[in-house]
Amino acid sequence: MQKKLIALALLASAGFSAASHAADDVIRLGNLKFAHYGAVSYIKEIAPKCGIKVDEKVFAKGPDVMQGILAGELDVGTTASEAAISGRANGAPIYVVAGFAKGGARLVAGKDSGIKSVKDLKGKKVGVTRGGIHEVLLDAELGQNGLSAKDVTIVYLAFADLNQALLGKNIDAMMQSEPQSSQAINKGFGVEVMKPYDTPIGEPYRTMVMTEKFYNEKRPLAEKFMRCFLEATKTFIDKPEVAEKYVREVIFKNQISKEDFYDAIGNSPYAYDITAEHIQITTDTMAKYGTGKMAKPPVAKDWVKTDLLEQAKKSMNLK
Repeated sequence: MQKKLIALALLASAGFSAASHAADDVIRLGNLKFAHYGAVSYIKEIAPKCGIKVDEKVFAKGPDVMQGILAGELDVGTTASEAAISGRANGAPIYVVAGFAKGGARLVAGKDSGIKSVKDLKGKKVGVTRGGIHEVLLDAELGQNGLSAKDVTIVYLAFADLNQALLGKNIDAMMQSEPQSSQAINKGFGVEVMKPYDTPIGEPYRTMVMTEKFYNEKRPLAEKFMRCFLEATKTFIDKPEVAEKYVREVIFKNQISKEDFYDAIGNSPYAYDITAEHIQITTDTMAKYGTGKMAKPPVAKDWVKTDLLEQAKKSMNLK
């Protein structure tokens, strides 16, 4: 009887250990709900064939992803570079390991606002989401056009609320993401003023970050995740019809049109590369305009780690 009890205890212990080990193999991913973040969401769909499990949690904005990382709830997160830089500056233990999209911003004015250029924003109400790359781009565009935040009324709203504010004429213009900016234009209540890519930042790259702990202590899992990310991204680049179906039907539940999707991705193509130079230029621009409230601006070469990416690209014969 005692032997039987011991055997049962050992089996239970082994079962618990296996369950615990299985839980350790689940990669906790923080993501945002945008068209150009779709390939990252797609990782969880193909994860089983990559030999991993991915638990995706969707957040409203990049700084929320950083909070999830600081709370120890995430292993990998996707954000605009501004949120990653601010997060690192303020103690988030993260490395930038890849890019996953570029562009994804548009200055859109109300249809009857009369705004044709950045200089026309003077004295107007301009909507933007605090803590996103769009805030950095707005500051940079104002600065290089002889304006500052004091010359306009900045209205901080969530990405999801900016379009409604423009439609209701509560703001005159907005620096908006995709597919929302394409929707505003396609529905006729917004007009494009510009794509804000003429600042030193150029087209902003979205960043994939890993916690230092995950990167350093779960290397085999991190390597599998990176290969899976590249496979998901390559699928979306090579097969736009797969990307469209997944983003429109799964992520947005048919709330965006085919036209919205292709216009959005035309302004925010999928990618996977990132450079320390790009992150440094973005950091310097943020410091110049005081965006992001950094305790101490981080030096990009200290925390941009692309070795996992390069290794995965080489194994898949990607350039």
